[in-house]
Amino acid sequence: MYRVFKAPKFEKKINKNLEKSEINELNKFINNLKKGKISGKILSYEFFREKKIGGKRIYFLIYEDFNIILLISISNKKYQQETIDEIKYMLPEFKITAFDLYKKIK
Repeated sequence: MYRVFKAPKFEKKINKNLEKSEINELNKFINNLKKGKISGKILSYEFFREKKIGGKRIYFLIYEDFNIILLISISNKKYQQETIDEIKYMLPEFKITAFDLYKKIK
């Protein structure tokens, strides 16, 4: 079982970038993640993944040590590489965020 958290940037992008049907699909995906049914394309690292929902891409990080999944960002195909590069650059900050969340829920 994983706990799934949304980064603040992710929360802002949900309503701005996703249609209602895509939001429903995202919620189903989140429920599957919570149950440990992890899917998505691996990007550079086993813990960094992308899931296509509609025409959008959902980026997330899996922290098995903490049983936490952090939903990071949403983009379309046009900004895919830019988003991936930004996330890879910020991996240390995301790990700190995941650890802080772990301490709060422990």
